[in-house]
Amino acid sequence: MVELDLTIAQQAAVFEQDIKKSRFILNIARVANEEEAQTFINDIKKQERKANHNVWAYVLGKKDEVQRYSDDGEPAGTAGVPMLEVLKNNQVHNVVAIVTRYFGGVKLGAGGLIRAYAGTVADGIAEVGLVELVKQQEVQLTVDYSQFETIKYWLEQHEYQILAVDYATEVVLTVGVEADAITAFTQAIENQLAGKVTIVVGAERMVERPYSRNISAKTTSLK
Repeated sequence: MVELDLTIAQQAAVFEQDIKKSRFILNIARVANEEEAQTFINDIKKQERKANHNVWAYVLGKKDEVQRYSDDGEPAGTAGVPMLEVLKNNQVHNVVAIVTRYFGGVKLGAGGLIRAYAGTVADGIAEVGLVELVKQQEVQLTVDYSQFETIKYWLEQHEYQILAVDYATEVVLTVGVEADAITAFTQAIENQLAGKVTIVVGAERMVERPYSRNISAKTTSLK
């Protein structure tokens, strides 16, 4: 599996659905550490204190170095674990998910609970969307006015993001380039402009890029 640095597209989001008369409410949020995750969980539990269950799971780190979950009274392995697996299987990182259940009178059984909790997290993630976190560096290109349209067109055709254009004695374009592609980028620019360019590689920054994928609700319990 290709390693991706993915997270949800919003800082926090809510998703709700009814399954066989039970109400399932997903609250999901980005978090940077366990303190933030636990604070979010406790806030939702206070908000939904009349609920039958507040099941939660979270993953932290690019390689899910921290993984935690709680079934909160549901049968072991039917709630928190499926939620955790959905986060991991879809490579969603640094996220806490809490699913609140208001029991509607119809028992779902073990398989039904797994599908309900895993499905609520998967459907919620699909609705809010994902972004990929990409490390870029700001690269300044200084060119003559006669070269400006040529390099601007080339950058647009190759889908590089022009962050700023400064019109002075010469034109200075600031471009966002993925950190691991700097060498190839600078060589391509020099070739394109026959060396008539000054290139300065600047600071690193993290950017969010929309990422599209089908969100799977599969777990080890439900193949």
